[in-house]
Amino acid sequence: MKALSFLLALLITGGSCHSTTGNLNAEGMQNMLSLVRKNDVPGVKAALEQGAAVNTVDENKRSLLLIATNNRHTEMAELLVKYGADVNQQADNLDSPFLYAGASGQTELVRLFLGHGARFDVFNRYYGTALIPACERGHVETVRLLVETTGYPIDHVNRLGWTALMEAIVLGDGSESYQQIVRLLKTAGADLNIPDHDGVTPLQHARSRGFSAIVDILKP
Repeated sequence: MKALSFLLALLITGGSCHSTTGNLNAEGMQNMLSLVRKNDVPGVKAALEQGAAVNTVDENKRSLLLIATNNRHTEMAELLVKYGADVNQQADNLDSPFLYAGASGQTELVRLFLGHGARFDVFNRYYGTALIPACERGHVETVRLLVETTGYPIDHVNRLGWTALMEAIVLGDGSESYQQIVRLLKTAGADLNIPDHDGVTPLQHARSRGFSAIVDILKP
């Protein structure tokens, strides 16, 4: 019934949505957003098959795919990507599905988005990549995937003046997961000597915090 009501709404003429794959009026857009928020995969699939716009956005310019990613609805995200959802489409806060998946440690979705056009030159509100917050939050497997991705900018510096390595040290707690992340970055060829805006290096920050295991990893 949900899918049927949506398809009926789809037939009502009106304005275009923010997409290249279909047209919806305001009611149709709200129905589509509702279906995604409720994780109604069959309903969304039926709507998309009838030409509904896969890149519809809400009042904050969050795309359907970003909403699914925010809610950790993997199957929904996979469906939307299958129908051509833009993995780089940014909301008002500059989140994109790819950036948010990295920041929240959703490795399966990061892998999916990498295979469907994820861009490395689209940045979050801190001018950061998907890798930097993944390092900050200790998402080891997400970090592993990203640093092993050909061409990924592991030494990108965000607006705070921090690399992924710096965030793992400055905002981490020195525990095993952060030690693993530092090892992964080092093995991937990260520059271990890029300082922050104050000229303090990752090694100096690790020493000042008493992260002896990380100090040992960073030592030449």
